[in-house]
Amino acid sequence: MGVTAMIGFFQKGGLFMYPILLVFAAGMAITIERWLELSRTRTVNSRMWNLIHPVLAKGEFDKVREMVSRDKSVISKMLGMGLARMGAVRRREDIEIAMEESMMEIIPQLEKRTPYVALLANIATLLGLLGTIMGLIEAFTAVANANPAEKADLLSASISVAMNTTAFGLMSAIPLLLFHAMLTSTTGQIVDSMEMASVKALNSIADFNKRFFEAKTEFPVENRQAAAAEYQMETAQ
Repeated sequence: MGVTAMIGFFQKGGLFMYPILLVFAAGMAITIERWLELSRTRTVNSRMWNLIHPVLAKGEFDKVREMVSRDKSVISKMLGMGLARMGAVRRREDIEIAMEESMMEIIPQLEKRTPYVALLANIATLLGLLGTIMGLIEAFTAVANANPAEKADLLSASISVAMNTTAFGLMSAIPLLLFHAMLTSTTGQIVDSMEMASVKALNSIADFNKRFFEAKTEFPVENRQAAAAEYQMETAQ
C-alpha cells in the first residue's frame, strides 16, 4: 500500500481515525522510551557484574562495597544493600533478605509504564470497533431516504468506509501487543540475571566464610574449638 493509498484510507475512515492514531503514537512513544531504558539497564548490569564477580570470588568484599557505592546501576544497588548487611551479620538469610528487599524496589522501576502499551493496544481496537459501529449507524440512516435503486451501492460504499476504522485499530493494536511482549520478556531477562547475580554473590560469601573457618581450624585442638565458637557467634548474630 503506497503513501497515497494510505492517506486516502485514513481520510475515508472518518473522525475516529485521529484518536486511534493518537493512541498508537502514545504507545510507540512509551515503547521506545522503555526499550532504550531496559537496553541501557541490561548493558550496564552486564558490564558491572563482569567487574564485580571476580572480586567477589576473591572475597574482597570491602573493594566490592567501594565499587558498588560509586555505581548507579540497579545491580549495584541490590548488591550494595546485601553487602551493607554483611557488615553487621554474616548469616546468609539476612543478606538474602536485604537483597530481596532491594529487588522489590527495583522491579517496579523496570516494569513502570510497560502495562500501558497493552492497555493502549486494547483502546485502539475498541476505538476501531466504535468507529465502525458509528459509521454503520450513519450509513443506514443515510440510505433510509435514498432512492431504492441507489440504496445497495450507497450502503456497500458506506460500510466499506466504516470498516476502515476497525482495520486501522487492528493495524495499531497488533504491533503494540508485540512490543508489549518484547518489553515484558526483556524485563524478565533483567530480573532473572539479577537473581542469578544475587545467588552467586551469596555463594561467594558462603565460600569465603567456609574458607575462613577452615583456615582457623588448621591449628591445635584448643584453637580449633575457639575458632568454632567464634564462628558460631559470628553466624548467630
